[in-house]
Amino acid sequence: MKQRTPVYITILVILVILFIVYFMFVQSTSFLTSPYFWGTAVISVILALIHHAIGDLIENQKFSKLNQAEKAQYLELRKTPYFKGLYQSAFQKQSNTEEKDILIDHGFDGIMELDNQLPKWWLGLFWFGVAYCIVYILAYSFTDFAHQTSEYDAEYKAQTASIAEYIKNTPPPTIENATYSPDNIAAGEEVFKTNCVSCHGEGGKGGIGPNLTDNSWINQPEKTLFKNVFHVVENGSPNNPAMQAWGKNGVLTGFDIQNVAAYVYHINQEVQPITPAQGGAAPQGTVAHWEK
Repeated sequence: MKQRTPVYITILVILVILFIVYFMFVQSTSFLTSPYFWGTAVISVILALIHHAIGDLIENQKFSKLNQAEKAQYLELRKTPYFKGLYQSAFQKQSNTEEKDILIDHGFDGIMELDNQLPKWWLGLFWFGVAYCIVYILAYSFTDFAHQTSEYDAEYKAQTASIAEYIKNTPPPTIENATYSPDNIAAGEEVFKTNCVSCHGEGGKGGIGPNLTDNSWINQPEKTLFKNVFHVVENGSPNNPAMQAWGKNGVLTGFDIQNVAAYVYHINQEVQPITPAQGGAAPQGTVAHWEK
């Protein structure tokens, strides 16, 4: 007779499997508050206890049929802790008699083949893997579990909703509180490419509109460059009707204007200007003396 698996291990394995199955099909941990999950868990535990009790009856009946030596051997085996017994069974070697009993009647070059049984831990992992694959295939085939497109769509919707909520609850920047940040340059470049590049040219080198990379400016209503760009983008240019009031007419939000102002500040102050020799427009307006 072999030592049986303790019932608490069986229950633990059942609960782990239930958790995995529910998580794969529900795709969140919300099932932990569901009465269906806990009802299934309770029923499974009761069935495991019943199964173990029936096993005890069968074990007692088998034990009664053993001789005294076999009974003593089995009782001694039961004194060994379960996990210690598993460890020992995984590394123990057969005796010469046992090897003779499981010797396969063929060999080659002095190497003999034994008909050993696979270790329980290996068989357990194998069958667990098989069961997991079956559950995974069913979850993948009939639910959105592990689908990259579905996960991406869910994350995109969550992020879009988060951004919308942030914009709703956060007032847009105004010229009074807008600040320059290098983090806004990339977003400002996208705003520039969408709305400004047709007049001011790629990289702000100028075209129909003036060159934004030099230090000559037609409109200088503010004392600092960043605020000046914010003002002109928001209110337009009184000297050129083609420069519309992007903020006043609602085309750009305060966030957009803050971003594009950061980009224009960047190309004007933090990179080399594009001169006429390099394809830039000639300076227009007067030389600016911005405050820092």
